[in-house]
Amino acid sequence: MPVMNIIQAVNDALRLQMRAEPRTVVLGEDVGKFGGVFRATSGLHEEFGAERVIDTPLAEAGIIGTAIGMALYGLRPVPEIQFGDFIFPAFDQIVNELAKFRYRSGGQYPCPVVIRTPVGGGIRGGHYHSQSPEALFIHTPGLKVVAPSNPYDAKGLLLACLRQNDPVLFMEPKRIYRASKGEVPEGDYTLELGRLHVTRPGTQVTLIAWSGMVSIAEEAAAKAEQAGISVEVLDLRSLLPFDIDGILTSVKKTGRAVIVHEAPRTCGFGAELIASIQERAMEHLEAPILRVCGFDTPFPYTLEHEYMPNADRVLGAIRQTLEW
Repeated sequence: MPVMNIIQAVNDALRLQMRAEPRTVVLGEDVGKFGGVFRATSGLHEEFGAERVIDTPLAEAGIIGTAIGMALYGLRPVPEIQFGDFIFPAFDQIVNELAKFRYRSGGQYPCPVVIRTPVGGGIRGGHYHSQSPEALFIHTPGLKVVAPSNPYDAKGLLLACLRQNDPVLFMEPKRIYRASKGEVPEGDYTLELGRLHVTRPGTQVTLIAWSGMVSIAEEAAAKAEQAGISVEVLDLRSLLPFDIDGILTSVKKTGRAVIVHEAPRTCGFGAELIASIQERAMEHLEAPILRVCGFDTPFPYTLEHEYMPNADRVLGAIRQTLEW
């Protein structure tokens, strides 16, 4: 089984789907001959040509608007927004148009658009290349939001997204695009959306993370183990829908939970997870659910590693919930 990084896994998924489904088209800034700023679409232009791998102007609203039109006329577009931070000019197209076509048409126009975009910090990108805007889109009915943390999941989840009929925002953790490596099957496989993965079993604390924060959670859990603390790590993988049953199974076992995300704390997705857990499992909780998050400031440049959660901050929260 070949070893791939996330970029290679995404590229492999796109190539497989484009070979299997002639209606699949890729579009975005520099995705053609250049192969994308992170090279996720490298080689696709050479194999499938300019009619299916389309370089667009630097106009995100236009990219998504064009993709919506393509989908309504029977194509299956995969637009790339070069950085997650650049998605905001297309916010109206995504939230007010793409997410609502299936509902407003009574199911006649499902609009299968899969938007790929890299998110998160850790590359010294500063304010405009480092944000994690998932909560803004999770709040939008009609969208699905997926956030893989490793190459195996990236390929399987992307193929699953490309083969269903709802619009999806597929958020890729650029900090670990090449750092995260693992065995990935060469052939075709999919992973079910809305199913978390237990990356590390444990009995005392449930640690919930997604995307680039899963590796931080696993590092913190390893440090906790050295101190005699058993931590169960959950990789959500899919944020909308999210696997509330899988979360509850873990929390009911451990009685404690810590949530880790890179986005700012206030109104982050962690708050929704806390509400969902306590509404269904309040009697099983032995301590308040804690969050380790980014801070409520614009994403900094020189202090980005102070801003982003790290294993020591997470370990502190693990200890705090055990001491309650």
